[in-house]
Amino acid sequence: SSDCSKTAFDLGLRKVKVFVKGQGNGRESAIRTIHAAGIDVMEIVDVTPLPHNGCRPPKKRRV
Repeated sequence: SSDCSKTAFDLGLRKVKVFVKGQGNGRESAIRTIHAAGIDVMEIVDVTPLPHNGCRPPKKRRV
């Protein structure tokens, strides 16, 4: 994400709205990298897909 943020800064991006998907430490470090490149993070939106009950799980195996 550091190469991407440096390229975006060189192309003229100064303020961004960040959409993060998934969980883990990588999403937080990516946002810090964007901010360290000189780009202002205006908003952080979490778009992690969460199932609303989802599909039925397979039956338990009986041995």
